[in-house]
Amino acid sequence: MIKTLTNLRKQEKEKFVVPKGVQDVIPITAIYDDGIFQMGKDKFSKTYKFSDINYAVASREDKESMFLEYSELLNSLDSGAMTKITINNRRLNRLDFENNILIPMKGDRLDEYREEYNKILLEKATGANAIVQDKYMTISVCKKSIEDARNYFARVGADLIAHFGRLGSKCVELETDERLRIFHDFYRVGEESSFHFDMKETRKKGHSFKDYICPDSMEFEKDYFKMGDRYGRVLFLREYASYIKDSMVAELTDLNRNLMMSVDVVPVPTDEAVREAENRLLGVETNITNWQRRQNSNNNFSATVPYDMEQQKKEMKEFLDDLTTRDQRMMFAVITFVHTADSKEQLDNDTEALLTTARKHLCQFGVLKFQQVDGLNTVMPFGVRKIDTFRTLTTESLAVFIPFRVQDIFHENGIYYGQNVISKNMIIADRKQLLNGNSFILGVSGGGKSFAAKGEIENVILSSDSDVIIIDPEREYSQLVRALGGEVIHISATSQNHINAMDMTKEYGDGANPVILKSEFIMSLCEQLIGGSNLG
Repeated sequence: MIKTLTNLRKQEKEKFVVPKGVQDVIPITAIYDDGIFQMGKDKFSKTYKFSDINYAVASREDKESMFLEYSELLNSLDSGAMTKITINNRRLNRLDFENNILIPMKGDRLDEYREEYNKILLEKATGANAIVQDKYMTISVCKKSIEDARNYFARVGADLIAHFGRLGSKCVELETDERLRIFHDFYRVGEESSFHFDMKETRKKGHSFKDYICPDSMEFEKDYFKMGDRYGRVLFLREYASYIKDSMVAELTDLNRNLMMSVDVVPVPTDEAVREAENRLLGVETNITNWQRRQNSNNNFSATVPYDMEQQKKEMKEFLDDLTTRDQRMMFAVITFVHTADSKEQLDNDTEALLTTARKHLCQFGVLKFQQVDGLNTVMPFGVRKIDTFRTLTTESLAVFIPFRVQDIFHENGIYYGQNVISKNMIIADRKQLLNGNSFILGVSGGGKSFAAKGEIENVILSSDSDVIIIDPEREYSQLVRALGGEVIHISATSQNHINAMDMTKEYGDGANPVILKSEFIMSLCEQLIGGSNLG
């Protein structure tokens, strides 16, 4: 039986040869239980997901401190490894949203309100911005064995988590299925809810993990690719401006489409960088000396050094000063970008929008010609780099491409509070999960304070069994309470309900002497009645 199966497999291999290029679409050769992927013989990678911080809305001083902290993070990257920082815009998974956010029906008379509220939530989720932005950092390193790689990632991961913690960002390691989920959601748009991957079952059956994430088909053309029924294009940053704003990355990734932007960072050891910079500076000074010698031999003693040579000397001196006195590191960077669309026409329009955004910042994107496969492998968080459009940058120059923008609050089983003004995403919060669960509603007259409070009361009543007590001197919540099946108690001089200030039970005072506590309360009440002065 075993011999027969072996022969069949040999025949199948002889029948089907994977065309060159197709086997390179997903460059992973092996995956491990702890989220480490292997590419080739001795290259391993691991991905960390980090949360956003409120960089865009921070004050200038706070922005500077965040920028410097992020520069420290980049300085701490190991020169023996390659780091990939990825921003991933993915479509909101409607099934997960319905399971986590929508209010379940309970079969009571409030179900009609629950249906209406769920309808509003779905409109908000799909109408404004159905794109969720995730941020990843992928470290890839060459090691002889998986054990060496595990030890390395354990050390580097702890360092990364500590640095992100100082920034106020939460960094977590991604498990194998979470990493595969990223690729599945990119390759199979619209099928996000159908992803399921069980490592043990897959291993038992002898299936390939690529079957769970691959698209139905991939066709690569000169300057775009087709992935199933969708179209995609990979771009790279060709020319950089002298001065780049820190808002450039946020503007580029603001497109309401499925896209990924990756910054590949290869740090250079400081001693090598300083040696290289000194050699370059020496070369420029030698050119200037030779030029002056030629002028002197022609009896032109008053000639000034040409502008381009002066500029080269000045820039090399500044670069060397950065490395030696300002704690900067020299880094090679590659910036790649992939975006997908439903049609070729939409793809071309989106590409033009991205090129225009880059031109606004005096940078220039280029479309990869006949390198779409390599570009796609580079931009995806596999941990490989197959595009060599390197640019030499210092730490500060690279930190300008800061991935942070604004923090989104999206708790499971939370309450809808409105929309984030910057990211246009829904604010779904559960106050019990926050560090301080209290709230205070402030706003101008007519700004919607009461409406916000009523919205929260409705959501709490419809989605949980919590008790809501409202003290309402203006009597503006009576209609809402009656509609939700609550009870309204009127307390006034003419009403049937009164509060007995002298009332006291055994439980009064939480273990202390109830008589003493009640006496103090009555004394303070009488003091207030006579105007707040000391009572004799």
